[in-house]
Amino acid sequence: METKYLFVTGGVVSSLGKGIISSSIACLLKARGYRVTIQKFDPYINIDPGTLNPYEHGECYVTVDGHEADLDLGHYERFTDIQTTKANNITTGRIYQNVISKERRGDYLGKTVQIVPHITDEIKRAVKQLGLTGEFDFIITEIGGVVGDIESLPFLEAVRQLRWELGRDSLCIHLTYVPFIAAAKELKTKPTQHSVKKLQELGIQPDVLVLRTEHPITSEARRKIAQFCNVAPDAVVQSLDLPSIYEVPVKMHEQHLDDIILRLTGVEAQGEPHMAPWLHFLEKLESAETPVRIGLVGKYVELQDAYKSISESLSHAATYNDRRLELQYIHSEKLNEQNVDSLLSPLDGILIAPGFGQRGIEGKFVALKWAREHDVPTLGICLGMQCMVIEFARDVLGLPEANSTEMNPNTPDNVIDLMEEQKSISNMGGTMRLGAYDCRLRPGSLAAEAYGTTDVRERHRHRFEFNDEYRARFEEAGMKCVGENPRTRLVEVVEIPGKRWFLGTQYHPEYSSTVLHPHPLFMSFIRAAIAYEAGKSQGAPSHSPESEKL
Repeated sequence: METKYLFVTGGVVSSLGKGIISSSIACLLKARGYRVTIQKFDPYINIDPGTLNPYEHGECYVTVDGHEADLDLGHYERFTDIQTTKANNITTGRIYQNVISKERRGDYLGKTVQIVPHITDEIKRAVKQLGLTGEFDFIITEIGGVVGDIESLPFLEAVRQLRWELGRDSLCIHLTYVPFIAAAKELKTKPTQHSVKKLQELGIQPDVLVLRTEHPITSEARRKIAQFCNVAPDAVVQSLDLPSIYEVPVKMHEQHLDDIILRLTGVEAQGEPHMAPWLHFLEKLESAETPVRIGLVGKYVELQDAYKSISESLSHAATYNDRRLELQYIHSEKLNEQNVDSLLSPLDGILIAPGFGQRGIEGKFVALKWAREHDVPTLGICLGMQCMVIEFARDVLGLPEANSTEMNPNTPDNVIDLMEEQKSISNMGGTMRLGAYDCRLRPGSLAAEAYGTTDVRERHRHRFEFNDEYRARFEEAGMKCVGENPRTRLVEVVEIPGKRWFLGTQYHPEYSSTVLHPHPLFMSFIRAAIAYEAGKSQGAPSHSPESEKL
């Protein structure tokens, strides 16, 4: 079959969940046996979100090929088990950068470079790039922002042109908001009508409307919307608030959204999507009553989207272990020796979050010292793993000034440092290790047992590394370097075998956890937290003897 292109746009307000709707559509089509991928077009002028503050943009997601991407790509992968690449996330900045580079090379033969056709042609090229391989039956393109935003206009103009060029091989799905006015006790359809009218003014007629709402929309209201918006009544579906985002595909299928898409693109729908594994996950999610209490120690806890992949990975693992995740966000800037016991002692497990920079770092050291001495299951990710190394060096190796040269360039004990070949690079992005790299695990280690293998491949996003000059001292004192890059020998995983579960990874395992395939490290971590909680409830000692330094 010819590749079909589905465009997902948004109206009325932002943050309606276009990424979740796009992911749900992809989930359903993939469950029907179609080859699907999703891409996100972001209208900001940054080249990518790699240099954006998490307060601005939430989590920066990393693809297997090392591209720093929008957090919606995490949803795409978690819903579909599909790995995304640089081609799946395009920003206005990249579009303009490509066009300006072509102009400088003389590719336009001295012509005046304009929004139309040059910028829109570059957008169209990016839309169709994934389709050129012949690998996909459906390519879903989510347009960031809201219809009416000036930043989105070139993308929507490109969509308008593509709709005419592709004909029945393309479709526009428009997500809008239907607000409930409490004083009048009424749902109001006018914002949706205006949003669709704005889209029509740009030359795009939506084929399907998805109505985001907190209250059920009556069939009469949906018929009214269909009439005013030139959309078939059965192509107006509602997206109610749900306890879990993972219920959205099921609710969309109940309203035949996948059947509507297939019909409108000229594809004959056969049978039902194979959703048994997905429904099994939902059944476990809904039936889990016993909580597992995990504390996430980080400096962006006011904005939980900054740790979106971590929280979802913990949720996946808790669900498959028949537990309800109770995640507590603990601000590392506010954590100190006076309050650490009261904040951490109720927890079953502690996760030290990744990040960059000095702010909040001392609170992470306090948390790690408490967790290590009280033998609480602990997982450190990226900077969290580096903090494990620094805290251990200070308190166990007797190096009180040990640090990372990121925090203190003049530290006498640079247990975390840039690699030698990186030190001459001035471009900030040039020193980053990004994307998937091989890691070899020590046989018999906690990490190898969790994975069930000694050879894994995980994604990275960091500049600083474990300083190999200190490896022997750490090993002798009890912190084992059990994972390393087989080519460069860079340390990727550390653990303390004498503890219940105390492990740090230089890479980001959260990027690889999906609904149907929870990450093995998170599964092992949650199992350890459950066992620790069971031991506490049975009166077992909750920490190592006072004299045990490790």
